[in-house]
Amino acid sequence: MTNLIIWAVLTLAVCVVVGVLIARRRPRALKTEKFQEKWRDMQKLCANKDTWRQAVIDADSLLDEALKKKHFAGKTMGEPLTKAQRLLTNNEAVWFGHKLRNKLESEPDTKPKEKEIKDALVGIRQALKDLGALPDGK
Repeated sequence: MTNLIIWAVLTLAVCVVVGVLIARRRPRALKTEKFQEKWRDMQKLCANKDTWRQAVIDADSLLDEALKKKHFAGKTMGEPLTKAQRLLTNNEAVWFGHKLRNKLESEPDTKPKEKEIKDALVGIRQALKDLGALPDGK
């Protein structure tokens, strides 16, 4: 009888540990208010051609933050983006935005065209929606 009690307690303990581990790995909902506020701040940069570069950099950083909060880890942002691809509705647009950001940071003399800026921001915004960082209606 004692062996049965020990076995039951051990089984229960294992179940509790497994349950806790599963609950911790489950992606949590993002706080959309925070992401909306940061997105609005970034959009203000779009009003002036001189700050377009910073708008793309800020938008990409916001995407990086959302990926981290959804537990997509990696040494560079490319790794979490690759892991999140199944959730993203337009991978090419997201990658375009991220690559443009890298180019803008590594080549300061680059003068991006308005269409490039718009395409990058549209792709990043869609990724933020796909991840639940921005509501779908905005």
